[in-house]
Amino acid sequence: MGDRVRGWTFTWSEEFDGPAGDPADPRAWRMETGGGGWGNGELQCYTHGSENAFLDGASNLAIVVRRPEPRLGDDRYGGCGYTSARLISKDRVALRYGLVQARIRVPDGRGIWPAFWMLGQDIDATGWPQCGEIDVMEVLGHDPGVVHGTVHGPGYSGSAGVTASRRAPASLAEGFHVYSVAWEPGRIRWYLDDQMYATVTPGDLRGCPWVFDHDFYLLINVAVGGNFPGNPDTSLTLPRAMLIDYIRHYTMPPHG
Repeated sequence: MGDRVRGWTFTWSEEFDGPAGDPADPRAWRMETGGGGWGNGELQCYTHGSENAFLDGASNLAIVVRRPEPRLGDDRYGGCGYTSARLISKDRVALRYGLVQARIRVPDGRGIWPAFWMLGQDIDATGWPQCGEIDVMEVLGHDPGVVHGTVHGPGYSGSAGVTASRRAPASLAEGFHVYSVAWEPGRIRWYLDDQMYATVTPGDLRGCPWVFDHDFYLLINVAVGGNFPGNPDTSLTLPRAMLIDYIRHYTMPPHG
């Protein structure tokens, strides 16, 4: 299975084992597709199938950003200049509390925006941001030495999200790193390679509601451009790939 985390009880993992070219396990993942900016002016079209997301045969999931031929971009991808993939575990794998971690090698490049995050399973009933959002890891490709961890909820969504960041000694795109949150009732802590860099509690939400005490599902994707990271320029060469070695969940240790 792989390494365990001292003091935590292992409950679930996705190790991305399988033959090269296979999709991620459909019992855990489905692909969200389409373009249209995703509420942030993004430039990619998320595709279905193995064009942009596939097992690499070395126990990694690869999410690959590509630039389609102009004719295909217009005909097949709604005019989007880039293709990528977004995998979610909605209605298949749901988590509530515990240690959630992933070992990832992020891509870099201006306008490239890899993320590993969670949304409230009740999003269809309550909408966003009332459902809550926990961003375990976001990296902006033009500054790949910095990881960002954020929560969004009612009154602290979008650019008003409660966020923190950590600068690594070198570019995070140079190798694999472990990105984690320790999620408890009333507290969420962020880690980069087992080093805690941020904590959020209800007292940090400026009087807004805490919406993180229910089931959440997982998302992993690479976006391109948009209001947050900014758009690519001529320095961006493609394809660019994010490699995900594993995603694991552990239950909380009992308090002493």
